[in-house]
Amino acid sequence: MSAAKILIVDDESAFCELCALWLEQAGYEVSSCGDAESARRLFNEQDFDLVLQDLALPPTFLPEEGLQLIALYADTPVVVLTGHDEKELAIKAMQAGAWDFIGKPVDPDMLRVVVQRAIERRRLAKEVERLRRVVGRPTESDDLGLIGASASMDSLRELIRRIAPTDVPVLIQGPSGTGKEVIAQALHRLSQRAAEPFISVHCGAIPGELLESELFGYKKGAFTGADKDRKGLLFLADKGTLFLDEIGEMPLPMQVKLLRVLQEGCYYPVGSREVEHIDVRLVSATNRNLPKAVEEGGFRDDLYYRIKGLTLMTPPLQERRSDIPLLVRHFLQGMARKSGRELQVDGETMRWFCAQPWPGAVRELKNTLESAAAICMGDVLTMQEVNLISGTAAPVAQIKGDTLDEQVSSLEIHLIQQALSEQQGNKTRAAAQLGLTRQGLLKKMARYGVGG
Repeated sequence: MSAAKILIVDDESAFCELCALWLEQAGYEVSSCGDAESARRLFNEQDFDLVLQDLALPPTFLPEEGLQLIALYADTPVVVLTGHDEKELAIKAMQAGAWDFIGKPVDPDMLRVVVQRAIERRRLAKEVERLRRVVGRPTESDDLGLIGASASMDSLRELIRRIAPTDVPVLIQGPSGTGKEVIAQALHRLSQRAAEPFISVHCGAIPGELLESELFGYKKGAFTGADKDRKGLLFLADKGTLFLDEIGEMPLPMQVKLLRVLQEGCYYPVGSREVEHIDVRLVSATNRNLPKAVEEGGFRDDLYYRIKGLTLMTPPLQERRSDIPLLVRHFLQGMARKSGRELQVDGETMRWFCAQPWPGAVRELKNTLESAAAICMGDVLTMQEVNLISGTAAPVAQIKGDTLDEQVSSLEIHLIQQALSEQQGNKTRAAAQLGLTRQGLLKKMARYGVGG
């Protein structure tokens, strides 16, 4: 095994030589420098396992600048060198990402102990990351994080596996709560960029006036409050996957700027004249009807055709009711891993979950299940808990059949007949009540032989 490499950053050359001697005697390979600029250059040129750094460095000797340098080292452990009366500064360094601190004058035995622990931490972190990649490597049987055995989910998984290795843009469309970010992560995990960053941006959660600086970054002084340079999310996503969630909420002026980035592969940070180049795989998602938004002038047609590439549709939960029992069990298993408490769902309650329209999709189902589980006093979740959280006596359809498929079919027939009856036979309104398209309702009626 090669010797671990350590970088010492301190302007006192005699101190650097002495520490290097102690550490080389302990079997480490040591490099040293005396200022921040040299530290940046050396760190970018070589792969170090540990950095020992004083915070007061030339030319300014300001500890604040030394603290900012800690971020440069990313996941490499940093041990800060401090004076005996600089404990508060050491705490700030820990908050900035330093792994440990050691006071001057340095005790050689203490130095060896701290360095050994930091190097071991670095080695274990690398091993954990290696194992995570091996264990997390997708296989043909991997469900990609998408729970369900319905035909629509199988088709969706197959599409993901086929298009993930390409660099074609992907647009994911579907109702909120149907797992669009899960699909984006699966596309990244199966892509040629899996070892690079996956950066998610929620376009609807960031105010329009801040979105540009968040995406592009900015230079110090670009606007009030810009007291230092900041890299944007586009920079962080370089070589990886950029996921633009709820892209339909992006303001029109920002759409123009994003289109230019996608066309030219470069951009200018806010307040900068230096161009930044970018290479990303773009995945977008929305719950809006983008073609309709284009017609109404709420979304640019040129950007739409740029991002749509291949379109994946996430099926609403109403169209895959046979997956609801699988989802319920999956969420219960997740809760059991966190709390150590295993819960079952009785048959009547499971039928209730299958019967609900779930306009909030999987997210609403999960929240309802978690709320009911939180107040369950026993080991079996019953309608008593459901009624308590809903405040009503929830009706349950009389379900026929022995197998799960037979019971789901019976339930769907009941719900279709009920909706048609409540809407006086109007299929369009009945479909809307069930959360289906009119064509989807007609197909189900034909499959089950339901008249009307």
